[in-house]
Parts: sequence; C-alpha cells; structure tokens
Amino acid sequence: MRGRGDGGQKKHLVPIVCGGAVILVLLFLYCGSLFGSGGQHASTALEYGSRFSKTLGWSNDDSAEDGKSEESIFGVDDGADSVLLKSFPVCDDRHSELIPCLDRNLIYQSRLKLDLTLMEHYERHCPQPERRFNCLIPPPAGYKIPIKWPKSRDEVWQANIPHTHLAHEKSDQNWMVVKGDKIEFPGGGTHFHYGADKYIAAIANMLNFSNNVLNNEGRIRTVFDVGCGVASFGGYLLSSDIIAMSLAPNDVHQNQIQFALERGIPAYLGVLGTKRLPYPSRSFEFAHCSRCRIDWLQRDGILLLELDRLLRPGGYFAYSSPEAYAQDEEDLRIWKEMSALVERMCWKIAAKRNQTVIWVKPLTNDCYMDREPGTRPPLCKTNDDPDAVWGVRMEACISRYSEQMHRAKGSGLAPWPERLTTPPPRLAELDISPEMFEKDMEVWQQRVETYWKLLGLKIRPNTLRNVMDMKANLGSFAAALKDKDVWVMNVVPEDGPSTLKIIYDRGLIGTVHDWCEAFSTYPRTYDLLHAWTVFSGIEKKGCSAEDLLLEMDRILRPNGFIIVRDKRVVVEFIKKYLTALHWESVAVVDAEPGSDSEDGEMVFVIQKPMWFSDDSLKDSA
Repeated sequence: MRGRGDGGQKKHLVPIVCGGAVILVLLFLYCGSLFGSGGQHASTALEYGSRFSKTLGWSNDDSAEDGKSEESIFGVDDGADSVLLKSFPVCDDRHSELIPCLDRNLIYQSRLKLDLTLMEHYERHCPQPERRFNCLIPPPAGYKIPIKWPKSRDEVWQANIPHTHLAHEKSDQNWMVVKGDKIEFPGGGTHFHYGADKYIAAIANMLNFSNNVLNNEGRIRTVFDVGCGVASFGGYLLSSDIIAMSLAPNDVHQNQIQFALERGIPAYLGVLGTKRLPYPSRSFEFAHCSRCRIDWLQRDGILLLELDRLLRPGGYFAYSSPEAYAQDEEDLRIWKEMSALVERMCWKIAAKRNQTVIWVKPLTNDCYMDREPGTRPPLCKTNDDPDAVWGVRMEACISRYSEQMHRAKGSGLAPWPERLTTPPPRLAELDISPEMFEKDMEVWQQRVETYWKLLGLKIRPNTLRNVMDMKANLGSFAAALKDKDVWVMNVVPEDGPSTLKIIYDRGLIGTVHDWCEAFSTYPRTYDLLHAWTVFSGIEKKGCSAEDLLLEMDRILRPNGFIIVRDKRVVVEFIKKYLTALHWESVAVVDAEPGSDSEDGEMVFVIQKPMWFSDDSLKDSA
C-alpha cells in the first residue's frame, strides 16, 4: 500500500496508515476477523477466512485434486507456527450451550427456506465457514464437576444446566424437581407419572417376559426411545442390561438431551423430519414412543416407515398414547387409520392394555410378498441401500430384509452379553471374516489396557461415564470397556464402510457422522474422547484440524480426557495448541513400543482442566 506524495499532511499520514495496516494484518493472522451473531457479541465470535486457514496449513483449495493438498496439512514450518500458538478467544457466556449445527438463531438469521410442518428447522443445518465460531466455549457461572454415576441418574447440579422451566412445565408429570442447588429426577414421564421402573415392568408383563424383565433373557438389548424427554425411560432400562438411544430435538423443550447426558444416560439430538436418522437398518429390537407428539400418519406414514427401517425382524414398537385407548371421536379416527397403516406394513398387535399398544414386526419377507399388488406403502426399490443414512431423505416405503435375514427368520444374533463377542451374520456383508473380527477384539483389548495404565492415578472407577469413540470401526474399543461402568457413543465416518450395523449387532450403540462438521450434542457432555486416526481422516478431506480441536473442546467436560492415536506428525501438531486450548499433556508414547518410524502411530493422552471466563467468575462472585 503506497500513499501519494501530494501534501505535507498526507506525507505524515503515510507511515501512520502503513503501520495501522500492518497491525491489522497481524491481528487478522492471530485471531481471524471478528463478526457478530446478527451483529451481536462481535468481540467474542470469530469467523474462519480462507487466508487464516492457509496460515494454519489448512487450505480448501478447489484446484487441488479431490480437495487434497500436495503437502500434509500438519507439515507447517516454524515460521507460520509462531502466529498460531498464543491463545483462542473465549466465546460470550451466552454461547455456553452452543450447538453449531442446531443453532436455531443462526438458522433463522440464514433465512433458509425450511418447511416447519416437516420439522426441517430442527434438523442439522451447519454454518458456513464465515459464520463458524472460532472461540472456546466457557462453562456457565458456578459450574461444578458433574455428580458421578450412578448417583447422577437421580440428581444433577442446577448450576451446570441452569434451566428449571421444564420442572415447572412438567410439574404434574414428575419429570424433575428443583431442590436447593440440585435438580432431582424422580423417574416420572408424561405417560408414567409413578416411575419409569413400574412402567417398564408393565410393558414386560404385557409381553409375558419372565420376571417382568424387558430384556427377555438377553434377547432385547438395543432400544430406541423417540421423543424421550429427559430420558428416564432409557435411564431405568440400564439396570436390565438394556441400552437405549434416547432421541429428542432441540425444540421448545431444548434442554431435554442436555439433562439426559448430564445424568450419564445415552442420548442424541435429532428429529424425525425429512432425512433418515443416522442409524443403520435393523439396529433396534424395541422402539418406544410415550406421548411423543409425532404425527405418524403424515406423508403416507413416512415417519413410521423410518421406524420400521430401524427395527430388527420380530422387533417391537410400544406406543403409549390416548389414541391407543380411543376415548373420543378424534382418537378413534387416528386409531383406525394407524391400525390400517400398520396392518399394510405387516405389523401385528402383540399386546394392548389401557393406553399402550405393542406391535411386532414380521420375521421374514413373506407377508410383504403376499400383499395385493399396488398396496401402499410400497416396498423400497431393490437398489435402495437401507444403511445409507447421512443426508439421505426418507422414503415412504418398506425396507425388506436381506436374503440372509429372510432365510434365518430373524437377525441371528446371540443373546446379550454373548452377542458382544460373537461374530454377527452381517459381517459377511462387509467381507469381514470371524477371524478378523476376533483379532480386532484382541488388539483393542490390549490397547485399552495400555490406555488405562497411561491414565494411571488420574482416574478412579467412577471418574468416567460418557465416552465417545470418534472412529469406532467394529466397536472393539467399546467392547473392551465392558467391565467399566461407562457407555460409549460409537461414531462411524459417513464416507467409510457401514460398520455401524456391526456395532449395533454387538449390542452397542452409535451414530454416523462427518467430523468436518460439529457433532449433535451440547457442550460439556463427554468425559473421554478417543480419536483413532480421526485427524488423519479429515486431512484427506481437506477439513480444518483447528475446527476439530475446538469441537472436541466444546463437547468435552472439564477435567475430561482425550486419547489421540494417530501419526507422529499429528501428535506434534496438536501439542502446539495445548496452551491455546488450556489443555494439559498427561502422556505421550509410541503406539508400538520400539518403533522409530516417522509414520508410526503415537498415543497422546490429554486432560482438559476446569477453567472459567472472566465474566463467569464475576457472575459467580
């Protein structure tokens, strides 16, 4: 930038302007350019510009073939590194519960053309790069380390989730009660005011399961609870060796899932809208909807057909709602139409009592093939992949069983807990042999033992509860934790093999995800993140490693841990960000002792200490 020498005063302005420009450039390189959310909080929310990304060694240059850079994104020279390492700004306290891809304010500001009647505004809509937050999300004022499991099932610190409107709104349903500095959960729900445990036993009794235990001697292990509230149903299933994926949207009751995860109960933010849920076909033995306010008859029954896709052969759907009792004319109409729909879907009533009906799916394709020609809903096209879920729109059709399931008259799975280590039949669909499956279990058992030695005195038996395996493969990391009192969210990359169905077949739970985007959860919801080659994976896609580090910090609880297992260059890259992220190194070792290879994997154990923003400290003073 050069000035024109046409005046004495202007000559004096030249060095001033140049100096100011240099300072602005340095500030931009250091922390990016500021922007506000709708013009607000401009001092704390930062956007990613392409120039800033390039200083990090991360370029989304479209001219690069397949989005790949010729050089490793981790191979940044020391000259650029000195710009990166000082600190990240702290987000405004009002962003302490930010969920980037489910941020309703951002969705409204973006003026997306969404159909509210189809719940599109509750589906994932991730911000464009220029609208992403480049800041650390602080805990709310007065935040405390969460109460440990199993005590946390029944109470949490109010300061950690300072929202009591649900307690008042649902006071007649026994969801939750505010008592002093805690929020207590008596175990009630919209349909089971007197406790989820009694309600669960009643459902098992309706199905004539022995001892009124819903797991049916290990035959029912994975449950899908849609419209779960604060997930008390799923929480009380855990004592029966049943694990539920509790699902609710970030809607007017937007803190439901936040409460569930704070309690230590498996849960996920999602909605039955226009796209398939991020779970493969035949994942659940049992589905549940208690007053979940879902119009199952809409769009030719498309939402009920999505539930059908997720249920295993012989799977159950327990529906507790006034329509099942048919008290008035409108209830009678809905019940009549719903009964006709499920009959055409080949479901049958397994039991019906009071306001609860339980349907059961057929074991084979025979009923589907015996329907009259033209019967609706139709069967899905033969080229439809029922396991393709990421960004795939729902179709109002029936997903038929594979030939293997049809011949076996069921899923062919062993009862729990044997199914955790028994090679499931669907391995053959991925060309994985039982021997490969067993070897994978052996390898991860050894690796987990090493991890726990590295964590050492940092953890005790109840230190960890909510665990995420960010690249789960066959779920053997989670299987190796079977004796720990934890549950694992197994995440499978959306562009990799569909191994998530194997994870569900083993009696575990998880979801499909793209780590170039934010995860569908609240901040501070996981105690341990395991990242095996996750950074190497996004390197191939040209996504931002810095984005991923900030996302991991967002979802990790204070005092939580990260285990990175990746290439040496990845570990060295992350080390440079420890100070900026307020993270502390616990241990760094070669993944394979004695290996000197530059490309060899390393294990990097990190802890996130508790810290507060200045505003939080002022508020809590």
